[in-house]
Amino acid sequence: MQSIKNYDPCYFLPEFKGSEYNGEWPTLPELFNITTRRFPDNACFTDFEGPEGSRNSLTYSQVKANIAALADFLAANGLQHGDRVAVTGKNSPEWATAYLATLYAGGVVCPLDYALHETELENLMNTARPKFLFVDDEKFDHFAKGDFAKSIGCKVYSLSPKRREEYVYNLKATSKAEITPATVDELAAILFTSGTTGVPKGVMLTHKNLVSDCFAAQTKMILYPTDVFYALLPIHHAYTMLAVFIETISVGAEVVFGKSLAVSRMMKELEEGHITMLLGVPLLFNKLAAGILKGIRDKGSVVYGIMRFLMGLSYFIKKVFRINPGKKIFKAVLKQAHISTVRIAICGGGPLAPSVFRFFNEMGIDFVQGYGLTETSPIITLNPVEHFKIQSVGQVFEKYEQMKILDPDEKGVGEIAVKGCMVMQGYYNMPEETAKVFTEDGWFKTGDLGWLDKENYLMLSGRAKNMIVTEGGKNVYPEEIEDAFQLETDIEQIMVRGYVANKDTRSEELEALIYPADDMLKRLGVSREDKLADTAVKSELETIVSKINKGLQPYQRITKITVLDKPLEMTTTKKIKRNVNI
Repeated sequence: MQSIKNYDPCYFLPEFKGSEYNGEWPTLPELFNITTRRFPDNACFTDFEGPEGSRNSLTYSQVKANIAALADFLAANGLQHGDRVAVTGKNSPEWATAYLATLYAGGVVCPLDYALHETELENLMNTARPKFLFVDDEKFDHFAKGDFAKSIGCKVYSLSPKRREEYVYNLKATSKAEITPATVDELAAILFTSGTTGVPKGVMLTHKNLVSDCFAAQTKMILYPTDVFYALLPIHHAYTMLAVFIETISVGAEVVFGKSLAVSRMMKELEEGHITMLLGVPLLFNKLAAGILKGIRDKGSVVYGIMRFLMGLSYFIKKVFRINPGKKIFKAVLKQAHISTVRIAICGGGPLAPSVFRFFNEMGIDFVQGYGLTETSPIITLNPVEHFKIQSVGQVFEKYEQMKILDPDEKGVGEIAVKGCMVMQGYYNMPEETAKVFTEDGWFKTGDLGWLDKENYLMLSGRAKNMIVTEGGKNVYPEEIEDAFQLETDIEQIMVRGYVANKDTRSEELEALIYPADDMLKRLGVSREDKLADTAVKSELETIVSKINKGLQPYQRITKITVLDKPLEMTTTKKIKRNVNI
């Protein structure tokens, strides 16, 4: 494998300057055209929706033909330059085709979260005012037969072959219409980050934002046309959209669309899809690591001791000599976990416990963390595969951006701010909200707290709005404490927050809201409905919390536990929504 040192991921672009594109960067359609010229017969889109779950694959040439046909249909049926098209559904080749066809037709794509209720989707569409909506089967009738789409002048089509007449692959233009392609500085997508019930906040991203960020990420790792990415997390989210979908089509790789987080299906797709690039969130990797470790422990203390020794040795060799022996040493374990083909695993969407980060590197998988926001397309830091730091969420892309810490405290911790080609144009039709997140001299304020080391690696501390200030004036970042529990398999969810421990002094201490795992309840022989079991469950959790507290600073320690009988609501990237009233 080629070394990342002095590697230029854009090495092939000059060959196509003047023929396929003329701007500073290619647009997304121009990038797809370039890749199709380079790798016309490579597998592009794959799913397991064939008979009895068999594999379906389309080559780049076949995908481009589908995209071109749909783009012609959109243009012939009234889509004009800059018009919006909404896409909402499960991950699928059809979803990706509708996304790209919108851009080929000169439109702006609005990917919407399919997990939202119909009324919430209507609220987002009422702001975006799309001319077309592509929607999966479960919600098709609501929009196709209801009054809402008609009221905003939106035509509704299907991502599912069950609706033959309206199916995305069956839509053909009956006449030819002129298409005005977007330029690289024009809008490509509007991604909604909030406002499903209130005022929607749509992040405006240009072709330049997305394409430049795609190549910036590749300065920290080399991607190959032989790679196979796994689109398991919802593709409407900026993380999967860029780090899986757009990265794939930039290098001629293959993307396998996962439609479900069901374990049996995921294991089948990982193994039969020969996945080499696995991107996920902390919850996914925590569960994967915990499952593998449990399997090793079940073999007895002697085997477990030997394995832990080998894991430590593997990690030492990898860090010191930059040789990766783990893939061979632990081949059988990785195969049993269906990840033996994985070349690189990337965690985003939230900070990961260092122990989990280290575990996968010990096992021989190049495992790194990244960081970003929807407003930054989204990636703004990524650990280099060859020089990662466990405690960091990645190194700054120095050729593409600038980063600084605003108002740092005595430890160098402050709000992270960034400038660069991947930073959004603003919030859709919300100039006042846009102004709030930029400094007067143009720095985007992330709302996250962290610090930079001498090599420009970023260390996250937490969200500025989540920070807790103790009576002694110490700043506590709840995310850092929650990270310490990531390998505790008896805890399904934990959220740390401040509470008023003394009403007279108004001093804050730390409370942990904990939703215990089914395995713990099963081991204790109790059910969630059994109120008499509360004491036993709480006692078990207090033991775990006490153990973790010993490794924390005194001002970081949890002093109150609340046991939850229902799980906390989560975002689509499996982060807990913190605005709970319990």
